[in-house]
Amino acid sequence: MDKTSTSRPVRRRAEPRPGAQAIRRALSVLRILAAGRENGVPLAEVVQATGMTRPTVHRIVHVLIEEGIVERHQKTGRYAIGGQVGELALARRSRSPLLAAADDILRQTLQQVGDTLFLTVRTGNDTLCVDRRIGSYPIQVLSIEVGARRPLGVSSAGVAILAAMPPNEARKIVAANEVRFKAYRTNASAVLGQIAAARRRGYNLREVGLVQGTKSISTWIKTPDGRPAAAITLSAVRVRLGPRREQEIAEILLKAAHTIEQEIHASSSTAAIALAGE
Repeated sequence: MDKTSTSRPVRRRAEPRPGAQAIRRALSVLRILAAGRENGVPLAEVVQATGMTRPTVHRIVHVLIEEGIVERHQKTGRYAIGGQVGELALARRSRSPLLAAADDILRQTLQQVGDTLFLTVRTGNDTLCVDRRIGSYPIQVLSIEVGARRPLGVSSAGVAILAAMPPNEARKIVAANEVRFKAYRTNASAVLGQIAAARRRGYNLREVGLVQGTKSISTWIKTPDGRPAAAITLSAVRVRLGPRREQEIAEILLKAAHTIEQEIHASSSTAAIALAGE
């Protein structure tokens, strides 16, 4: 009688994919350039932020220029995202489930609070502002524009997103962004302290916003798989966020974030059912 082997197959270690390092390096360069928006970023800053050698960065940038993905400003010598990136983005016109879910909820929340609201998403080790709603109060804090990119940990939203991650993952991102923090007058130790405080509180409170005399509150938003993907932030002048109103605003934002999470989950479930029926 044949004996059936019960031994488990030996799992081989995943081998690095050919060309993966070069692609990751190019994407790292692109993320730094995206933070510079229209003004661009000098090559020295890209070298410092990525930790790569100057010849490596120079080589990557010039290949991206040849492909139309990066442009060099003739007057300043700075490098910026090229026009072809916008053309590539046209291939995906539909809004993400997050933006679709957040639209009405942000509008309703804005009517309740009266101060500026921001929706910020995580992209790699950065945050990207994807929506800004201006409230009815006469003094509005417009600290960040839609399209603004920051290293995770710099803004109130970035700290909130990191606070919702497992501690080990958050520490790795903070370490990866440490060199970039210098440009924003902060450091890894300060960011880790803010993350710990946000975890204890259940939301992030920024006593001093990106603009002097302002204050911010951020709550994180998780995807159905439990990963933090975005944050809602309210920014206001300090006199608008005393202890009592701070708690009221935090509860409103926490409810808004939870509702967005439910909407995302519902849309994901609907899409899954539709696919199963095809």
